[in-house]
Formats: sequence, C-alpha cells, structure tokens
Amino acid sequence: MALGLKCFRMVHPTFRNYLAALTRPVSEVTLKTVSERQHDHRQYTGFSAVSIRHFATKKAKAKGKGQSQARVNINTALVEDIINLDEVDEEMKSVTEVLKDNFNKTLNIRTSPGSLDHIAVVTADGKLALNQISQISMKSPQLILVNMASFPECTAAAIKAIRESGMNLNPELEGTLIRVPIPKVTREHREMLVKLAKQHTNKAKDSLRKVRTNAMNKLKKSKDKTSEDTIRLIEKQISQMADDTVAELDRHLAVKTKELLG
Repeated sequence: MALGLKCFRMVHPTFRNYLAALTRPVSEVTLKTVSERQHDHRQYTGFSAVSIRHFATKKAKAKGKGQSQARVNINTALVEDIINLDEVDEEMKSVTEVLKDNFNKTLNIRTSPGSLDHIAVVTADGKLALNQISQISMKSPQLILVNMASFPECTAAAIKAIRESGMNLNPELEGTLIRVPIPKVTREHREMLVKLAKQHTNKAKDSLRKVRTNAMNKLKKSKDKTSEDTIRLIEKQISQMADDTVAELDRHLAVKTKELLG
C-alpha cells in the first residue's frame, strides 16, 4: 500500500489529477492544474472523460407536449394508385360547404327579405326556393311582403313552408300577397338559434367522421401490397385533413355564433 502511494506521487501531475477526477462527482467536469517548474512555467489542463447526461425538467417536458407535431404533405399523385386523396379532400370540403349553406338558409335574424329567400316550398314541380316562385320585399323593419302573383297555385304551400321554417314566423294571407310580420328578436330567440347552429355543426362533424372512416377503410385494402411506412404516412395525412376540417367547422360556428348573439 505504501509503495502504491509512493508511485502515485511520482506520476506526472496532469495524469495524477486526471485519475483523481474519475473519483469525483460527475458535476465536476473541468479540472485545471498548474505546474510550475524551476526554469519555465507551463500550464497543464486535464478534462474528465466522464460524460454528463442532461435530463429534461418537468417544465421542459410540458413545453414539449404543447408543441404541434410535424405536418405531413404527401404528393397525391405519388399515392393515387393506393387512394385518391384529392377526392377525400373534396368530400371533406363539401361537408364545410353544406354547413355554411345551412347557416345561411336557416339561421338568420330575420332583418332582411333575403332571410326568406331559400325557404323550400313543395310544389308540383318539386321543392323550389321561395324566391323562385315569388317576389319578396321589405315594407318596413317589422314586415316582409311575399307576392305570389306569378305562381298563385303555390300560395298555400308557401305559407306552410314559411310557418314550418323554424324562424318563428306567422304569415298572413291577403289575396296572392303574403304578409310576414317580423317579431321582435329576443335574447332567448338568439340563444335558440345558437343552439341550432351547434346542432348543425355536430351533424357536419358526424358526416366528416364518415368520410374519414371510409377513406381509412379504402386504405386498409392496400396494406398487403403497400409498405407499412407508406400506409402510416397516408393515415396521418387523412387524419391531418380531417383535423383541419374540424378546425374550419369550429371557425364557422364561432363566426355564426357572434353574428347571432349580436
């Protein structure tokens, strides 16, 4: 033991410090010694070979979870023999268009003749928009006039359609002229329209889920002849498209809600 200690003292200072560093805590990374000789001064610097592993803090992990994952952008032409992503995209966009159309046709605060334009009237020729078989005008902020002179035979059907439009209207008939009094828009009525808007949006999301499910089912049929990596990328692309559409539906709902509540 004594011989070992004597040999250790005879080892070069730099190497001796390096050996000592191996027994120190990992946090002590950099070691520096200065050895001065009698006729010249030299610096010897030793670095520990022990590596440090950095662990993420809870705060850093939480921050990482909030970051969005990398988006996929597949060239649809490269996978068209597996699935037509352009077709899937069009089907998802059509869901949004149907929702917008429903909002415009059925959810209005009855302040203009245009709010009655798209009420569907059952005629001998099928369902027609009210503005196709009548002339609609606003006599005052509280009264809309629907002139059925061009299609008098559709007058009764037009009155029925207006009453059943869900707009809380009670039309009155004078010959071929339909008078539509506009009731005062209450807060309760506005909130009821917002609930209807949410129902329309939920139905749109149901339709969107069907589009996504159908696309995934088509993709499954190609699993035997397509690599797993390619399948996963396409699945991620479809899910990404669906998520984008949901965000678009929610955006239209928010805009309509603000409009209805005033």
